Amino acid sequence: MPDGTTRFTCEGKEIFHFMGCSTFSEYTVVAEISIAKVNPEASLDKVCLLGCGISTGYGAALNTAAVEKGSNCAVWGLGAVGLAVAMGCKAAGAARIIGIDINESKFEMGKKFGITEFVNPKSHTKPIQQVICEMTDGGCDFTFECIGNVGTMRAALESCHKGWGTSVIVGVAAAGEEISTRPFQLVTGRVWKGTAFGGFKSRDSVPKLVDDYMNKKILLDEFVSHKLSFKKINEAFDLMHKGER
Repeated sequence: MPDGTTRFTCEGKEIFHFMGCSTFSEYTVVAEISIAKVNPEASLDKVCLLGCGISTGYGAALNTAAVEKGSNCAVWGLGAVGLAVAMGCKAAGAARIIGIDINESKFEMGKKFGITEFVNPKSHTKPIQQVICEMTDGGCDFTFECIGNVGTMRAALESCHKGWGTSVIVGVAAAGEEISTRPFQLVTGRVWKGTAFGGFKSRDSVPKLVDDYMNKKILLDEFVSHKLSFKKINEAFDLMHKGER
């Protein structure tokens, strides 16, 4: 809880809350600030996705980067967050949305969310930033790293067009990792940004996003590939780690 206390115990031992919500349980206790009232007609098994991942990616494009109509974008990592970024880029009117992933099984799915072109870095001998810069005549207007790998974070920045390109770090790197690049990449006008929850204010924005879903302005059902019982939660994580969503 925000005050450092916990409401959970197991066999007499305190269990602390995870990420302020601890929703890997049938019942939980959260701080008032973590609660948002949404449309009661909405299916909670769908709109729960707006509690973090989908909102984070979608907002990274619309709010943090403020993608412009007609722009060129590239997205590293085509998991749920990356696909949500693509959805945001499409909503903003981007002309090209390049999806980058080493798992080619994700490419067909990406088209539903607005991806226009696909690149598998393993299919090229050149560094991926060189490939992207050549594809886009100097670099992208906006790039997004949705993996959490410091190497691809750098590649995403260096795939931006000098003078105005913006790269947004969406993925969460492992504890202790550090990012680096040559200062020249920044002094020539590129911008490196991070995002939290896609720049949305949760209590205000989640109800609006739920309404957008109900009005078919954003996709949610398409992000769901499997439905498993709570007892199979570890199996669900295994599917995700294998890239089978």
